[in-house]
Amino acid sequence: MPSKSRPGKSLSRCLSSLGILAAGLIAGLTACTSLAAQQSEADEPRPAVMAASTTAAPAPVSAPQASLAAPQSASSSTPAPQTQLAQSSPGEPTGQQTKRILGIIPNFRAVSTDEELPPETVKDKFIGATEDSFDYSSIFVPAVIAAWNMDQRATPEFHQGAAGYARYFWHSAVDQTSENYMVEFIFPTITREDGRYYTLGRGGFLKRTGYALSRAVITRSNSGTEVFNISEIFGAGAASGISNLYYPSASRSVGNTATEWVLDVGIDAGTFWFREFWPDINRRVFHSKYGQP
Repeated sequence: MPSKSRPGKSLSRCLSSLGILAAGLIAGLTACTSLAAQQSEADEPRPAVMAASTTAAPAPVSAPQASLAAPQSASSSTPAPQTQLAQSSPGEPTGQQTKRILGIIPNFRAVSTDEELPPETVKDKFIGATEDSFDYSSIFVPAVIAAWNMDQRATPEFHQGAAGYARYFWHSAVDQTSENYMVEFIFPTITREDGRYYTLGRGGFLKRTGYALSRAVITRSNSGTEVFNISEIFGAGAASGISNLYYPSASRSVGNTATEWVLDVGIDAGTFWFREFWPDINRRVFHSKYGQP
Protein backbone atom coordinates (compact mmCIF):
# COMPACT_ATOMS: atom_id res chain seq x y z
CA MET A 1 0.00 0.00 0.00
CA PRO A 2 1.22 3.54 -0.68
CA SER A 3 2.42 5.69 2.15
CA LYS A 4 0.17 8.42 3.44
CA SER A 5 0.66 11.44 5.61
CA ARG A 6 -1.64 14.36 6.31
CA PRO A 7 -1.43 16.01 2.92
CA GLY A 8 -4.57 18.15 2.78
CA LYS A 9 -6.45 19.34 -0.30
CA SER A 10 -3.40 20.02 -2.50
CA LEU A 11 -2.28 16.39 -2.52
CA SER A 12 -5.84 15.23 -3.14
CA ARG A 13 -6.04 17.43 -6.24
CA CYS A 14 -2.64 16.13 -7.37
CA LEU A 15 -3.71 12.51 -6.97
CA SER A 16 -6.95 13.20 -8.83
CA SER A 17 -5.00 14.73 -11.72
CA LEU A 18 -2.67 11.73 -11.84
CA GLY A 19 -5.67 9.41 -11.94
CA ILE A 20 -7.20 11.35 -14.84
CA LEU A 21 -3.90 11.28 -16.76
CA ALA A 22 -3.53 7.55 -16.17
CA ALA A 23 -7.09 6.95 -17.33
CA GLY A 24 -6.40 8.98 -20.44
CA LEU A 25 -3.27 6.93 -21.14
CA ILE A 26 -5.15 3.63 -20.93
CA ALA A 27 -8.02 4.95 -23.05
CA GLY A 28 -5.55 6.20 -25.67
CA LEU A 29 -3.73 2.88 -25.76
CA THR A 30 -7.03 1.05 -26.17
CA ALA A 31 -8.11 3.33 -29.01
CA CYS A 32 -4.78 2.99 -30.82
CA THR A 33 -4.89 -0.78 -30.55
CA SER A 34 -8.46 -0.87 -31.90
CA LEU A 35 -7.54 1.33 -34.88
CA ALA A 36 -4.50 -0.81 -35.62
CA ALA A 37 -6.62 -3.96 -35.55
CA GLN A 38 -9.24 -2.42 -37.86
CA GLN A 39 -6.54 -1.30 -40.31
CA SER A 40 -5.02 -4.78 -40.28
CA GLU A 41 -8.38 -6.38 -41.03
CA ALA A 42 -9.02 -3.89 -43.83
CA ASP A 43 -5.68 -4.54 -45.49
CA GLU A 44 -5.47 -8.31 -45.01
CA PRO A 45 -7.99 -9.60 -47.63
CA ARG A 46 -6.39 -7.68 -50.52
CA PRO A 47 -3.56 -10.14 -51.28
CA ALA A 48 -6.07 -12.99 -51.39
CA VAL A 49 -8.24 -11.15 -53.95
CA MET A 50 -5.25 -10.29 -56.11
CA ALA A 51 -3.97 -13.85 -55.96
CA ALA A 52 -7.35 -15.17 -57.00
CA SER A 53 -7.67 -12.71 -59.87
CA THR A 54 -4.15 -13.58 -61.05
CA THR A 55 -4.87 -17.28 -61.26
CA ALA A 56 -8.24 -16.71 -62.91
CA ALA A 57 -6.96 -14.33 -65.63
CA PRO A 58 -5.63 -16.85 -68.25
CA ALA A 59 -8.54 -18.33 -70.19
CA PRO A 60 -6.98 -21.59 -71.42
CA VAL A 61 -6.02 -23.44 -68.26
CA SER A 62 -5.23 -27.12 -68.27
CA ALA A 63 -6.36 -29.53 -65.57
CA PRO A 64 -2.91 -29.90 -63.93
CA GLN A 65 -2.50 -26.13 -63.85
CA ALA A 66 -5.92 -25.72 -62.29
CA SER A 67 -5.09 -28.26 -59.59
CA LEU A 68 -1.89 -26.36 -58.80
CA ALA A 69 -3.65 -23.00 -58.75
CA ALA A 70 -6.23 -24.15 -56.23
CA PRO A 71 -3.76 -24.81 -53.37
CA GLN A 72 -1.98 -21.54 -54.16
CA SER A 73 -5.24 -19.63 -53.91
CA ALA A 74 -6.14 -21.38 -50.67
CA SER A 75 -2.70 -20.71 -49.17
CA SER A 76 -2.88 -17.03 -50.12
CA SER A 77 -6.07 -16.64 -48.14
CA THR A 78 -4.70 -18.40 -45.04
CA PRO A 79 -3.04 -15.40 -43.28
CA ALA A 80 -6.34 -13.57 -42.73
CA PRO A 81 -7.81 -16.12 -40.28
CA GLN A 82 -4.43 -16.41 -38.54
CA THR A 83 -4.29 -12.66 -37.97
CA GLN A 84 -7.79 -12.66 -36.53
CA LEU A 85 -6.95 -15.48 -34.13
CA ALA A 86 -3.88 -13.59 -32.90
CA GLN A 87 -6.00 -10.63 -31.90
CA SER A 88 -7.50 -10.52 -28.40
CA SER A 89 -11.25 -10.87 -28.31
CA PRO A 90 -13.31 -8.92 -25.74
CA GLY A 91 -13.83 -12.06 -23.66
CA GLU A 92 -10.22 -13.22 -23.74
CA PRO A 93 -8.34 -12.74 -20.44
CA THR A 94 -5.23 -10.58 -20.71
CA GLY A 95 -4.42 -9.93 -17.05
CA GLN A 96 -1.03 -11.61 -16.59
CA GLN A 97 0.44 -9.91 -13.54
CA THR A 98 4.14 -9.52 -12.76
CA LYS A 99 5.76 -9.66 -9.34
CA ARG A 100 6.86 -6.03 -9.65
CA ILE A 101 5.52 -3.03 -11.56
CA LEU A 102 8.20 -1.45 -13.76
CA GLY A 103 10.58 -3.92 -12.15
CA ILE A 104 10.57 -1.90 -8.89
CA ILE A 105 7.18 -1.47 -7.20
CA PRO A 106 6.04 -4.57 -5.27
CA ASN A 107 3.06 -6.29 -6.87
CA PHE A 108 3.23 -9.55 -4.92
CA ARG A 109 -0.45 -9.49 -3.88
CA ALA A 110 -1.88 -9.17 -7.39
CA VAL A 111 -3.37 -12.38 -8.83
CA SER A 112 -3.48 -12.96 -12.60
CA THR A 113 -6.79 -13.50 -14.40
CA ASP A 114 -8.32 -16.95 -13.79
CA GLU A 115 -5.39 -17.99 -11.58
CA GLU A 116 -6.46 -20.38 -8.84
CA LEU A 117 -4.66 -20.03 -5.51
CA PRO A 118 -5.22 -21.70 -2.14
CA PRO A 119 -6.73 -19.57 0.64
CA GLU A 120 -4.38 -17.18 2.39
CA THR A 121 -3.07 -18.40 5.70
CA VAL A 122 -2.27 -16.12 8.62
CA LYS A 123 1.40 -16.54 7.75
CA ASP A 124 0.73 -15.51 4.14
CA LYS A 125 -1.01 -12.34 5.27
CA PHE A 126 1.80 -11.45 7.64
CA ILE A 127 4.45 -12.03 4.97
CA GLY A 128 2.48 -9.94 2.45
CA ALA A 129 2.20 -6.97 4.80
CA THR A 130 5.88 -7.27 5.71
CA GLU A 131 7.00 -7.41 2.08
CA ASP A 132 4.98 -4.30 1.24
CA SER A 133 6.33 -2.45 4.27
CA PHE A 134 10.02 -3.38 4.22
CA ASP A 135 10.80 -4.11 0.59
CA TYR A 136 13.87 -2.27 -0.72
CA SER A 137 11.58 -0.02 -2.76
CA SER A 138 9.33 0.85 0.19
CA ILE A 139 11.38 3.96 0.99
CA PHE A 140 10.56 5.65 -2.32
CA VAL A 141 6.92 6.53 -1.69
CA PRO A 142 7.47 7.89 1.85
CA ALA A 143 10.42 9.89 0.51
CA VAL A 144 8.30 11.51 -2.21
CA ILE A 145 5.34 12.19 0.08
CA ALA A 146 7.64 13.61 2.75
CA ALA A 147 9.13 16.03 0.21
CA TRP A 148 5.66 17.05 -0.97
CA ASN A 149 4.32 17.59 2.54
CA MET A 150 7.37 19.61 3.57
CA ASP A 151 6.97 21.79 0.48
CA GLN A 152 3.29 22.32 1.35
CA ARG A 153 4.14 22.80 5.06
CA ALA A 154 1.43 20.25 5.87
CA THR A 155 2.65 20.00 9.47
CA PRO A 156 4.30 23.32 10.42
CA GLU A 157 5.55 21.89 13.70
CA PHE A 158 8.06 19.76 11.75
CA HIS A 159 9.77 22.92 10.38
CA GLN A 160 12.01 22.90 7.27
CA GLY A 161 15.52 21.84 6.35
CA ALA A 162 17.14 18.43 6.77
CA ALA A 163 15.75 17.92 10.27
CA GLY A 164 12.26 18.86 9.11
CA TYR A 165 12.46 16.48 6.15
CA ALA A 166 13.58 13.66 8.45
CA ARG A 167 10.48 14.22 10.61
CA TYR A 168 8.19 14.20 7.57
CA PHE A 169 9.88 11.06 6.27
CA TRP A 170 9.63 8.88 9.36
CA HIS A 171 6.03 9.91 9.93
CA SER A 172 5.19 8.92 6.34
CA ALA A 173 7.04 5.63 6.71
CA VAL A 174 5.20 4.79 9.93
CA ASP A 175 1.89 5.71 8.27
CA GLN A 176 2.65 3.29 5.45
CA THR A 177 3.69 0.46 7.74
CA SER A 178 0.75 0.93 10.09
CA GLU A 179 -1.81 0.82 7.31
CA ASN A 180 -0.18 -2.16 5.59
CA TYR A 181 -0.36 -4.29 8.72
CA MET A 182 -3.90 -3.17 9.57
CA VAL A 183 -5.34 -3.65 6.07
CA GLU A 184 -3.33 -6.68 4.94
CA PHE A 185 -2.69 -8.66 8.12
CA ILE A 186 -4.54 -7.81 11.34
CA PHE A 187 -8.06 -7.16 10.03
CA PRO A 188 -8.01 -9.88 7.33
CA THR A 189 -6.94 -12.39 9.98
CA ILE A 190 -9.85 -11.43 12.23
CA THR A 191 -12.48 -11.22 9.46
CA ARG A 192 -11.11 -14.19 7.43
CA GLU A 193 -10.81 -12.09 4.28
CA ASP A 194 -8.47 -12.51 1.33
CA GLY A 195 -6.77 -9.16 0.76
CA ARG A 196 -5.14 -10.05 -2.56
CA TYR A 197 -6.19 -8.26 -5.75
CA TYR A 198 -7.80 -10.64 -8.25
CA THR A 199 -7.41 -9.21 -11.76
CA LEU A 200 -10.53 -9.19 -13.94
CA GLY A 201 -8.53 -8.87 -17.17
CA ARG A 202 -11.50 -9.10 -19.56
CA GLY A 203 -14.25 -6.82 -20.74
CA GLY A 204 -14.25 -3.15 -21.69
CA PHE A 205 -12.43 -0.26 -20.07
CA LEU A 206 -15.42 0.97 -18.06
CA LYS A 207 -16.30 -2.51 -16.81
CA ARG A 208 -12.78 -3.18 -15.62
CA THR A 209 -12.49 0.29 -14.08
CA GLY A 210 -15.72 -0.22 -12.14
CA TYR A 211 -14.53 -3.62 -10.96
CA ALA A 212 -11.12 -2.31 -9.83
CA LEU A 213 -12.52 0.66 -7.90
CA SER A 214 -15.18 -1.51 -6.27
CA ARG A 215 -12.47 -3.67 -4.68
CA ALA A 216 -12.06 -0.92 -2.08
CA VAL A 217 -15.45 -1.95 -0.65
CA ILE A 218 -15.77 -5.54 -1.95
CA THR A 219 -13.26 -8.33 -1.45
CA ARG A 220 -13.10 -12.11 -1.21
CA SER A 221 -13.41 -14.20 1.89
CA ASN A 222 -11.04 -17.08 2.53
CA SER A 223 -13.74 -19.36 1.11
CA GLY A 224 -13.81 -17.41 -2.19
CA THR A 225 -17.14 -15.59 -1.83
CA GLU A 226 -17.47 -11.82 -2.27
CA VAL A 227 -17.96 -9.91 0.98
CA PHE A 228 -17.86 -6.35 2.25
CA ASN A 229 -14.23 -5.21 2.54
CA ILE A 230 -14.07 -4.69 6.28
CA SER A 231 -10.29 -4.90 6.23
CA GLU A 232 -9.88 -1.98 3.83
CA ILE A 233 -12.50 0.35 5.29
CA PHE A 234 -11.97 -0.24 8.99
CA GLY A 235 -8.29 -1.11 8.71
CA ALA A 236 -7.56 2.23 7.04
CA GLY A 237 -9.69 3.97 9.67
CA ALA A 238 -7.79 2.28 12.48
CA ALA A 239 -4.45 3.27 10.96
CA SER A 240 -5.64 6.89 10.66
CA GLY A 241 -6.68 6.88 14.32
CA ILE A 242 -3.36 5.38 15.44
CA SER A 243 -1.48 8.17 13.63
CA ASN A 244 -2.85 10.62 16.22
CA LEU A 245 -0.47 9.03 18.72
CA TYR A 246 2.65 10.28 16.98
CA TYR A 247 1.55 13.47 15.17
CA PRO A 248 1.64 16.89 16.86
CA SER A 249 -1.43 17.78 18.94
CA ALA A 250 -2.46 20.47 16.44
CA SER A 251 -3.07 17.74 13.83
CA ARG A 252 -5.15 15.54 16.13
CA SER A 253 -8.59 16.69 15.06
CA VAL A 254 -11.58 14.65 13.94
CA GLY A 255 -11.54 16.46 10.60
CA ASN A 256 -7.90 15.65 9.87
CA THR A 257 -8.36 12.02 10.87
CA ALA A 258 -11.47 11.64 8.72
CA THR A 259 -9.75 13.32 5.75
CA GLU A 260 -6.78 10.98 6.03
CA TRP A 261 -9.13 7.97 6.34
CA VAL A 262 -11.03 8.83 3.16
CA LEU A 263 -7.80 9.65 1.31
CA ASP A 264 -6.24 6.33 2.37
CA VAL A 265 -9.17 4.37 0.94
CA GLY A 266 -9.18 6.49 -2.22
CA ILE A 267 -5.46 5.93 -2.83
CA ASP A 268 -5.89 2.20 -2.32
CA ALA A 269 -8.75 2.19 -4.85
CA GLY A 270 -6.47 3.98 -7.32
CA THR A 271 -3.81 1.35 -6.64
CA PHE A 272 -6.32 -1.41 -7.49
CA TRP A 273 -7.17 0.39 -10.73
CA PHE A 274 -3.50 0.61 -11.72
CA ARG A 275 -2.97 -3.08 -10.90
CA GLU A 276 -5.90 -4.00 -13.12
CA PHE A 277 -4.45 -2.26 -16.16
CA TRP A 278 -0.75 -2.87 -15.47
CA PRO A 279 -0.73 -6.08 -17.57
CA ASP A 280 -2.12 -4.09 -20.53
CA ILE A 281 0.47 -1.34 -20.08
CA ASN A 282 3.24 -3.92 -19.77
CA ARG A 283 2.12 -5.72 -22.95
CA ARG A 284 1.27 -2.76 -25.18
CA VAL A 285 3.74 -0.11 -24.06
CA PHE A 286 6.71 -2.18 -22.85
CA HIS A 287 6.08 -5.26 -25.05
CA SER A 288 6.04 -7.54 -21.97
CA LYS A 289 9.52 -6.38 -20.97
CA TYR A 290 8.64 -6.82 -17.31
CA GLY A 291 7.82 -10.51 -17.19
CA GLN A 292 7.63 -13.02 -14.40
CA PRO A 293 10.98 -13.74 -12.71
